[in-house]
Amino acid sequence: MIFRTAVEHAKKHPGLIPQFFFICLGMGGASMYLIRLAKGPHVTWNKTNNPEPWNKLDPTYQYKFVAITTDYKNLKKDGPEF
Repeated sequence: MIFRTAVEHAKKHPGLIPQFFFICLGMGGASMYLIRLAKGPHVTWNKTNNPEPWNKLDPTYQYKFVAITTDYKNLKKDGPEF
């Protein structure tokens, strides 16, 4: 019903088509980013099987979206083993 109303408005006012496009693009991008954040190594969804998932990460695992100055291939783990 909402989609049909948006199409009717776009037919009456063609200038709304870019606005609808960019709103949908922004909402889709924000949704994809939130899904990516929810799957990150610092988020715990199941505390019984893996209560601390960040301890099982390899020191060379690149968990940042963009790492400009960090070379993850040459990192060594400095902390204790858990």
